[in-house]
Order: sequence, then C-alpha cells, then structure tokens
Amino acid sequence: MDHRFVGIPELTDVPRVAVVVDVMRAFTVAAWAFSRGAEKIVLASSDGEALALKESRSGWLALKDGAPAAGFDTVNSPGLIRSLDLAGRTVVQKTTAGTVGALAVASAPMVLCASFVAAGATARFLRTDGSGPVTFVVTGDGGQASEDLACAEYLRQHLAGGDAEVAPCLHRARTSRAAADLADGVQRGYQGVHPDDVDLCRETDRFSFAMVAHQEDSLTVLRPVAVPGESVEAR
Repeated sequence: MDHRFVGIPELTDVPRVAVVVDVMRAFTVAAWAFSRGAEKIVLASSDGEALALKESRSGWLALKDGAPAAGFDTVNSPGLIRSLDLAGRTVVQKTTAGTVGALAVASAPMVLCASFVAAGATARFLRTDGSGPVTFVVTGDGGQASEDLACAEYLRQHLAGGDAEVAPCLHRARTSRAAADLADGVQRGYQGVHPDDVDLCRETDRFSFAMVAHQEDSLTVLRPVAVPGESVEAR
C-alpha cells in the first residue's frame, strides 16, 4: 500500500486518511491526558483562541508549549500531565507543531493523532478500518524531525504486517534534536520541561486507544477510541 510521509508545508491536498505524528511532545501529552481521565481535547490554532475557548466554557482547561503562562492551567509536558486528575475534563491544547499539523488536515475524512505511546493501537485501528493509503503528517522541524519520522516508520511497518522493529526507531528518537533540546531545558532549569519527558515520549504502546479527531460544532476535537490489544496499563 502506497503510504506517504509529508511535512506540514508539503500538504497541498486533503488526504483520505491522515495520521498526524508529534512525539515530542503534543500527542504524547494528549495520550497521557486521556489516561488521566480527560473526556476530549480541543485543538486550538493560537494561544488566544485557547484562552478564549477556556473562558467561554465552564470547567475547560488550557495548555500550551513552553513555560507556564497566565490563563493556562498546565504545559505541554507528559511528565507534568501524568500527575493531574483530569477526570471528565475538556482540555484545550495549543502547540507549536502537533496541533498545527492536525488542524491543517482537519477536513480529511479520517484524522488520527499519534505518538509512540499509542502507536500499536493506532495501527490496529487503521487496519480494522481498511480505509486505504495513509498520509503521515510529520509535524516537527518542517517534516524532518527524526523522532516523528521514526514513529511514522514504526506505524508503517505495523500496517505492512509482520513484526515492527521498534528499537531502531526509539534510538532515532533518543538521539533526535528534540530530545537534546528537552534535555538541555532540564539542565538549564527551564519551566515547562520535566526530567522524564524524553523517556515518556519513547515509551511504546503504553496505551490501548487510538486518538481520532472529528469536527464538532466548528471545533477540531480529539477523542480516545479503545482498540482491543495489550497495553502496559493492562498488564
């Protein structure tokens, strides 16, 4: 099957099936938010929109990249998100790359958001659906982020059948520029970065749900969809 990998700037048409990949850290964070009980994640196009959505809906929370900022409840860090109680909450997420990529293909008939932590479930969802060739939207570094390319390749191997070799993909993620930047942020004491972020982003198949985006009342909304299969949490 003729899958393709594209960066956000290369999106010139609306794909039939889009898998938007952001390993470090948007869609690792989204998966952790769902694991902590979030009902849905609304993807925002700007910080201003994220805050406006939060303010217009009772009980909604907002998160963003970078350091904590006024009006935002948390930041785009799996190490920090994993300690929150998000049961029944709606989270508005705005990030530099991941949410941008998802919004760029929001009109596609099928949109999934992915990272290593839910890769197996994402592949199983796609195999079950049988919707045809996948466009992998590699969000980081203009489509060249090695951790996102590695995750997309892992997903492609899954879809091709047989055993997917995760170790080389995880090595590429560990030695990526994004991982180095996060480690540097920890060393410098930057807020918005947790020492466990890189390791959490490299955990594979921790969760047994895929993350599917739909249009709901003019918003792009991400929800978890349970996919049968083993996960770390189920062991």
